[in-house]
Amino acid sequence: MDRMDHLEHLDKHLVDELAQVARETVRDELREQTRKQRRKATLYAASGAAALYAGAALALTVGLALAIGLPDWAAALITAALLGVVAYLLRGAARPHASRPGAGHEHTVGGDAPGVPPSGLGMPYPPMPPVAPGGVGGATGAPGAGTPAPGGTGPAAPRRDDIDPEAPHSRG
Repeated sequence: MDRMDHLEHLDKHLVDELAQVARETVRDELREQTRKQRRKATLYAASGAAALYAGAALALTVGLALAIGLPDWAAALITAALLGVVAYLLRGAARPHASRPGAGHEHTVGGDAPGVPPSGLGMPYPPMPPVAPGGVGGATGAPGAGTPAPGGTGPAAPRRDDIDPEAPHSRG
């Protein structure tokens, strides 16, 4: 029995030692990755600062060139307008867009229902069935549901365009 206790102690000691080595290895690897990322972030920041100064110098050059033939205020106004247009175009290029609004699509005031809910999980609303429950002309047992029977005068199934998810709901 004494020998088994001794082997169990050695086993536990070996496991603790291996865990310690693994922790140190992971810690060193993370420290190295952090150091590389910190250096990369510093270089990006320096690049951005240099680009800012280069843009300011370019704007000054454009303003001074325009000031040769125009009054100073007009040259400054034109330079500011050019910078505003560039900023607007860069902002538009940075935004993700699936399709341009108005390019063959009707655009409603207030926009369309979102494709996904703000949580990013699942569908925002249940999908509309292509046919009312119970089939075409079939009775569903629910008042006002389904399409009217052939030649009937009952209410038709709502179309996807007729549904307003923001409107108050009522059971009629």
